[in-house]
Amino acid sequence: MGKRSRKRTGAAAAAGEIPKSGGGTTRAERDAARARRAASVRRRAAAPERAGRPARRSPRGERPPAPWGSFPLVEICVLLAIVLLIGGFVVSGTQGATMVFAGLALGSLAGLELAIREHFAGYRSHTTLLAGAVAVFVGTLVAVTAGKILLPVLLGIGLVVFVTGFVVFRRAFRRASGGLSFR
Repeated sequence: MGKRSRKRTGAAAAAGEIPKSGGGTTRAERDAARARRAASVRRRAAAPERAGRPARRSPRGERPPAPWGSFPLVEICVLLAIVLLIGGFVVSGTQGATMVFAGLALGSLAGLELAIREHFAGYRSHTTLLAGAVAVFVGTLVAVTAGKILLPVLLGIGLVVFVTGFVVFRRAFRRASGGLSFR
C-alpha cells in the first residue's frame, strides 16, 4: 500500500512536520467545522437581505416614511392652507368665508394624514384624534342625510362612534407598536 497524503495543519505545517495519525483531526470534526463555516457564510449572506426589508415598526427616533417618497406633499398642503386662511381673512364676503373653510379643511386633512401614518406605523399614538375625526365625520354624515335631527340623538350617535373608534384604534396601535398602549 502507498502512503496517504495529508494536509499539514497549524504548527506542524510551519515546522515542516507531518502530523501523526493520532494527533490529527477526525473526519467528524472536520465535517462539523465545515458545517459551521457554511452556516456562518449563509448568515452573513442573509443579513443584508434582512436589513434591506422595511421594518413594520419604525424606530422611536424617526418618523415613518410617506407612501409617496420624499415629495413634501403634507408640507405643501399645510402651506396652501395657511395661504387660504390668510387670504380668507383679508377677502371679505362669501368668497373669504369659502377660503377660510377650504384652508381649515385642507390643513385638517394634512394633519390627519400624518396622524394616520404615525399611528398605524406604531410611532406615536393618535387614538383620540382619529376616533374624534371618525365621530365628527359620521355625525356630519348623519346630520346631512337625516335632515332635522335632535341634538341629543346626534351627540349620542357621535359618542357611540367615538368610543368604538377609540377601542379599534387603540388595538391597532398596540399591534403596530409591539404591545404599547401609547407613546
